[in-house]
Amino acid sequence: MKKLILPLIMVVALLSATTSYAQKYKVASDTIKLNAEILDVTNDISDLTAKLTEAQNDLPGIKAKASSAEATAQNSAEHSSDRADQMANDGSIKDAKKAKRSAKAALRKAKKSRAADNEVAKQEKKIASLSADLYKKQNRLQALYGMRTAIFNKLGTQPVN
Repeated sequence: MKKLILPLIMVVALLSATTSYAQKYKVASDTIKLNAEILDVTNDISDLTAKLTEAQNDLPGIKAKASSAEATAQNSAEHSSDRADQMANDGSIKDAKKAKRSAKAALRKAKKSRAADNEVAKQEKKIASLSADLYKKQNRLQALYGMRTAIFNKLGTQPVN
């Protein structure tokens, strides 16, 4: 008996949740609220589309900066390695200081390259998030149009867009 209580509670919770999730707008008096929500969702879709387009247009520039920073970091690392190699052969203090400065510069450029790569990942994540939000809003708009059609089918009229 104790084993049946938890599944029974879950079934009751699911049944009550599905009835509350049913169509929100059902009668003709709800069309004002429905049209307002359709307008809000349509405005959200246009805003999301604009943001998504802007983010997608910015991505190539960000990728170009990242690849440039990566190339600069690579060149700096090679230059630093050459300095260290030269210092190992000559062994003067002056060359050691130059090699140390060169290594620090290479490290800074490598950090800038990593930051640029992180910026690319951030932009791609932003694009994915905006795309997901846009998809949800478009689905919601379709559901609202379905509710609107259902209301007008009950009334026997056609909706005006």
